Amino acid sequence: MPRSTNSVYSRRKRKKILKLSKGFYGARSKVYTIAKNAVEKSFSYAFSGRKKKKKYFRSLWIQRINAGSRKYGISYSKFMKKLSDKSIKINRKFLSDFSMNHPDIFKKIVDNITL
Repeated sequence: MPRSTNSVYSRRKRKKILKLSKGFYGARSKVYTIAKNAVEKSFSYAFSGRKKKKKYFRSLWIQRINAGSRKYGISYSKFMKKLSDKSIKINRKFLSDFSMNHPDIFKKIVDNITL
C-alpha cells in the first residue's frame, strides 16, 4: 500500500506558519523552514516579554509610590512597612494611582499610618 501524505493538512500547516511570520524581514517571512524557526523564536520572546511586563510595571508603581510618599517626608520602604503594620491591604497598583491622580486620598493614607 503506498504512503499517503495528506497534502491538505501539510499545506494548511505551512500556510499557518507563513501567516504568523507576516511582516518579518526577507526570507523569514517567505521561506517555510526559515519562517518556522523565526516564529518559534518570536513565541519565546513573546513569552518572556509577558513576564518582563509584570516586572516593569511593578517597578514603575514602586517609583510612583516612592515619589508620592517622599512629598510627605517618608520613604517607600518605611511607608510599606507601616502599611503592613497597620494591616492596610492596598496593592501597589492602586497606591501608585492614588499618589499620581488622587493626592488627597494618598495624603489620608499617609496621615492614617503615621498616627
